[in-house]
Amino acid sequence: MRQETIQSGVILNEFTTHSGSEIFPAAAFGELERGVFAALETYSNVHRGSGHWSKVSTELYEQSRQIVLDYLGLPASLYTVVFSTPAGAELLISQCARDSYSCLSSADFGLNIGVRAVAVKYKELKKDMQFPTGGGTARLISPDWVVWAKPPHKFEAGTPAIMNVITFALALKLAKKYGKRLFSSSWGIDLLHGFSYDGLTGRGALSALRGDYIGASLQIPVKSGNKRFINLDNAASNPSFMPVWNAYINSVCHNEVEIKNIIEEVRFIAAEYFGAPLNEYEIIFTSNTTQAINIAAKNLKLSLPNKERFVVLNTISEHNSNDLPWRSIQGCELIRLNINSAGAPDVEEFEKLLDAYNTKKVYGEKRIQLAAVTAISNVLGNFNNLQVLGELATRYNVNLLVDAAQLAAHRKINMQSAGISMLAFSGHKAYAPFGAGMLIIKKNLINFNATELEKLRKSGEENSAGIAAMGKALLLLNQIGLDVIREEEHVLTKTLIAGMKKIPGVVIYGGQDVTSSEFENRGAVVAFEVKKMFPFKLAKDLTEDGGIGIRSGCHCAHILIKHLMKVPPFFQNLQKVIVTFLPKTELPGVARVSLGIENTETDVQEFLQTLEKIALKRHGRGSGNRSQEKKTDMKPQMNKFICERKVKVFG
Repeated sequence: MRQETIQSGVILNEFTTHSGSEIFPAAAFGELERGVFAALETYSNVHRGSGHWSKVSTELYEQSRQIVLDYLGLPASLYTVVFSTPAGAELLISQCARDSYSCLSSADFGLNIGVRAVAVKYKELKKDMQFPTGGGTARLISPDWVVWAKPPHKFEAGTPAIMNVITFALALKLAKKYGKRLFSSSWGIDLLHGFSYDGLTGRGALSALRGDYIGASLQIPVKSGNKRFINLDNAASNPSFMPVWNAYINSVCHNEVEIKNIIEEVRFIAAEYFGAPLNEYEIIFTSNTTQAINIAAKNLKLSLPNKERFVVLNTISEHNSNDLPWRSIQGCELIRLNINSAGAPDVEEFEKLLDAYNTKKVYGEKRIQLAAVTAISNVLGNFNNLQVLGELATRYNVNLLVDAAQLAAHRKINMQSAGISMLAFSGHKAYAPFGAGMLIIKKNLINFNATELEKLRKSGEENSAGIAAMGKALLLLNQIGLDVIREEEHVLTKTLIAGMKKIPGVVIYGGQDVTSSEFENRGAVVAFEVKKMFPFKLAKDLTEDGGIGIRSGCHCAHILIKHLMKVPPFFQNLQKVIVTFLPKTELPGVARVSLGIENTETDVQEFLQTLEKIALKRHGRGSGNRSQEKKTDMKPQMNKFICERKVKVFG
């Protein structure tokens, strides 16, 4: 049995029994736990973030590919590694020659984290292969064309299960030392309802949780020395807290009975959290929002054979994950709703389109049968009125799918009362970055047969550790109260935008009148630019000057960014040529700052001070020697920091 104590916020482990005929090596699990926790201290989304944490996470994730190849004894010159869910791996290898790949499963090493690592020859990854589409799979898109990413990223739809992959890679290294099945065990502890802040709710619970913010005390290098990192990239992915980490690490090795109990418990937690009673809704666990929407698209495809032509309605502000999957359905037409100046869908146009297609039938046999909309724009931060959209969808016999990736950790949502038919969600957007998400769908809309449905369930449920972490995060958000979170974020967002408006050269996109009643619908996501400054340079300066991590670029919302920047069709096509032939070229976009529950007034003020310093220098109004500033090269210090963190994780 596993015995636990807390010492200085770190879990200490001792194992006093064994599983089956194999001794469970305490040293092995101790190494695994220490390494994964070290990775979590600098967790961020990979590949596109500007801050120290994103750079470390990217390096760890990419190093994990090499660890897989080393374990299999395969050369990196001929092979790449695709990390996937069980279902995704099956789709990929079904299109490859048998002698062209090797597939490793986390389950084979006794880990309940749902990782498949497919080492496949580069030459086997053909352009015409089927793959799930969505966030990360495209380099650039327009309403009419797509420039796909290069392998392996093309085959890793959505935010990768970064922490699960690192866990798996570390397990591979340990397996060489201790043996393959070293992590088979059962501990039987209360994963979801333990480690809570007994008796605390509201701001008391929020304060206690902030005290358990993982990585808060870590020092990072900046131009002025060392300081704590400020994560302002929460719209991409959230860091985590000790209770969520405990739920993950304590459930990576449970037996089948305990796994089933965890999954059913989280299913009940999610049903209550999202207002989706289990007698009416099915909950299918996934790896992320992208996979959830791909499953919804596949389910939709099964209903197409009828005399009416299927139309899906979304908006120009959608994340690529809620655009590309609908394009992949033959016989389905996608139309996009315009947005107002604040970024919200035009409700009048929404109703007019539903009436024209479904009541007046002015488009012949074409019918809008699904409206797929985001709950909040990941660029402009506006909350959409789901209640109104749901009522209109119901009136015109249209199913409503909501991309709730940006919503679930910020505002209360009740699917049943709002008339929402389907909802997609990721745990990594709610402080549980362990590769679990979900699709909640009305049971009467499921078109999969029993065998297909069970296959989908099993694929997602193999990551029971990630599901446990996601369930724990939802419980903690409930314990604090989403109304409290809303109030806290609203105050900070007001301070943030009011301060940014005072800085010369700063342009803010979306609603910015903090005195307006409409500002109540403004979330803690702010897209902006500094005039005469590329967004990636701005993000880099914020990192090096202030230790602040934000995001820059198109934010997987290319259609919206082009709309905001008024890019004409000619230049859109020119961008396509540039990206195709010069894939490393940085294209125009916007910077984005986004707050989470770990952020405080101090974080906002430090950001504003650093941004003002950068903006004033850019416009020649700052003090000091600019030429001297340019000579400060942070690359050696950054590389040293990254290397030190890699050693902390992988040794």
